[in-house]
Amino acid sequence: MVTIVPNRSGSVERKAIYTMQRIATGSTDENLPPSARKMPMIDRTPTGIPGLDEILSGGLPRSRVILLVGGPGTGKTILTAQFLMNGIKMYGENGAFVSLDESKSHFYREMGLFGWKFEELEKAKKFAFINASPLRHMPGEVKIGRQAIGRKDFSILSLIEGIKIHTELINAKRVVVDPVTSLIFQYPEMVERRTAVLDLVDALVKTGATCLLTTELRAFGPTVERAVQLEEYLAHGVIIMSNAKVGKTYNRVLQVEKMRETPIDMQPRPYKISGNGIEVFPKETIFVD
Repeated sequence: MVTIVPNRSGSVERKAIYTMQRIATGSTDENLPPSARKMPMIDRTPTGIPGLDEILSGGLPRSRVILLVGGPGTGKTILTAQFLMNGIKMYGENGAFVSLDESKSHFYREMGLFGWKFEELEKAKKFAFINASPLRHMPGEVKIGRQAIGRKDFSILSLIEGIKIHTELINAKRVVVDPVTSLIFQYPEMVERRTAVLDLVDALVKTGATCLLTTELRAFGPTVERAVQLEEYLAHGVIIMSNAKVGKTYNRVLQVEKMRETPIDMQPRPYKISGNGIEVFPKETIFVD
């Protein structure tokens, strides 16, 4: 059974560890002495999401690519949209949303439920929606002049070019690709998949923007499995959103599993989705009996 208890000042006895596997690379164990937790000061991009920046030491490392992993219904798209909206409204940073799954009208309608009027920001050239979903339905070969190029190669090249053009056009400082899984699964061979992810990550880094990529987390019975694991090792950070069973119900849980150049809180923290978006509760902890 999983229980949620608030942190108290002073030491708290940890009775168990959250069941999800932890990747220690780039993270800091809160039990280490302060001298071991020191990291060089770097520029950060605050998410503006209540509670999240607190466990990220002030925000995401600026101009880095962060992977957001989560199952269906965990709020990945909501978190990324909130990240972009806060960037524009709170920090004056334009943003771009690259959709490999849903249409612009659907995105605007869904995010409008939170009072986020992205269409107005698009008209003001503060936001760009890049609809890349048609790339998944292209024929096996595409002709460019007299030369035929494979669909997979054309897809990644078109995606990278689209990101480059739109981010430069509005001087985007924040970029979201949602979900990268749709693109990656076009490459059954691991070598091709790795090349595609490397090309995409490299292109995003070159924009100079702070980028969030989403991918799927799938549950099989009592176990949890990543839909794609490769990009976790290529991204600068990994944040996981999942559902943890609490008695007979499930609670939403967020965990920062990896974040280079950042002293992080690796404890799973509960979060909620309300009419205002996502709120993380950094003072509450998940325990397993």
